[in-house]
Amino acid sequence: MLFEKITESESNYNHLEQMSVADLLSNINKEDQTVPLAVQKAIPQIEKTVHAIVSQLKKGGRLFYIGAGTSGRLGVVDASECPPTFGVAYDKVIGLIAGGDDAIRKAVENAEDNIHQAEIDLKSYQINSNDFVIGIAASGTTPYVLGGLKFCIENKIPTGGITCNEGSPLALLAHFPIVVTVGPEFVTGSSRMKAGTAQKLVLNMISTATMIQLGHVKGNKMVDMKLSNDKLVNRAIQMVMNELHVSKEQATELISLHGNVRNAIVNYTK
Repeated sequence: MLFEKITESESNYNHLEQMSVADLLSNINKEDQTVPLAVQKAIPQIEKTVHAIVSQLKKGGRLFYIGAGTSGRLGVVDASECPPTFGVAYDKVIGLIAGGDDAIRKAVENAEDNIHQAEIDLKSYQINSNDFVIGIAASGTTPYVLGGLKFCIENKIPTGGITCNEGSPLALLAHFPIVVTVGPEFVTGSSRMKAGTAQKLVLNMISTATMIQLGHVKGNKMVDMKLSNDKLVNRAIQMVMNELHVSKEQATELISLHGNVRNAIVNYTK
C-alpha cells in the first residue's frame, strides 16, 4: 500500500541560508507551535494505548519502547526517567534503540535497517504476553521497529506505535497506533524537529498518565520519587511538611527513616 510520507515532504520555507538568525528562530518557533495541536487530535488514540498499557502493567508486565535514531533516543530518555520520577523498578519501563547503547550518543551505521535485531533485543529480556511494546518511528517505515512489532504480534504481545505518517506500515501494523501528523519539517526531512517534539510530548503523556493510574502520584506530587540528590531530598522534606503539618526537623527525620515521601506519610504517627 502506497502512502504519502509527509515527514519527507518539502519544507514550507526555502532559501533558509539567506534568512537572518531572527527569522530562522521565528519560523522554527512558528512551526513548533503547530505540534501540540496535532498531538491533541491524537488524544483518543493515546487514551486507548494508556488503558492497554495499564492493564498489562497491572498483570506484572513491562513497557518497552523500541526505535532508531532520534525516536530510539526519545524512548530511552522517557524510560530512564520513570524510576527516579515514579519510584518504579528500572526494569519496568525499558527503552531499546537500534545499535544498542552506543547509538544513544553516536549514530550506528545501518542499525535501523536490520529487521531482525529488535526481536533479538526483546528476547534478551525474556519478553512475554504480559508486556507491552511501543514502536517509535516518525516515518513509520523503520525496519528495526517493524520487525520488532511483527515478532510481538506473532507472539501475542500487545503493541503500540507512534508515527507521524498516516497510513504508514507502523500505523497499520500496531494494535494501538498513535498518528500525529505534524506536516513538513522546517528543514526538509529533519524529523528530529517537529516529529521529534511530537514524539516527546506523546511519550510524556503515556508514561505520566500510566504511572498516575498505577498510583505513583498523590494529589499532584511525586510521592514515590527516588531521593537521589539534594534537590529531591529538599523537595521531599517540603512535601512531608506540607502534608503532615510538621516542622522541617520532623520531616527530615521522617524522610531519613522511611526513604521516600509516601512511606513517610503512611507511617507517620503523632
